[in-house]
Amino acid sequence: MRLIVGLGNPGPRYESTRHNCGFLVVEELARRAQAQFKERESEALISRATLEGQRVLLVKPQTFMNESGIAVSGLRNKYDVPIEDVLVITDELALPLGTIRLRRSGSAGGHNGLKSIIARLGSDDFPRLRLGIGSDHPIEDAAGYVLAEFPRREREALSDMIARAADAVEALLTNGIEEAMSKHNRVS
Repeated sequence: MRLIVGLGNPGPRYESTRHNCGFLVVEELARRAQAQFKERESEALISRATLEGQRVLLVKPQTFMNESGIAVSGLRNKYDVPIEDVLVITDELALPLGTIRLRRSGSAGGHNGLKSIIARLGSDDFPRLRLGIGSDHPIEDAAGYVLAEFPRREREALSDMIARAADAVEALLTNGIEEAMSKHNRVS
């Protein structure tokens, strides 16, 4: 079994914010698999699904972003999932809107959700899919920016990015990370 973890913040207040792109991707994957987020385990909403012939656990941590590691480590331990089979999907302020970047491993890059996961797992050796939410103009208040909703003019780019990110996850499951990276790491 693989864990596919979308990062975000719980509750209706954050539902449509830039910081919740990870949730949007796992929700799209659940829709494609005709699965639902019905169960709660280890501080997360989960959906058991089959994608590309593989059993996966789609995960939406229900702690705030900076405590995402609680859910990830709890589920990884419970289901004895190898670290390389934990995929974390998160927003990335440093990437332009519409860009997706799949990586085999790496640092937190200043992202508090990734920092929490790395601290709880004791390693940064897990794949991650970063979703660009950056702006063409300087951002003075990063926290305010990531917690703001996408303006109407960006929603088409957001929908396209979510669909391509879900495609990248399916490609990873089907053909492995190298081929998925080669095909999907591009600007919109």
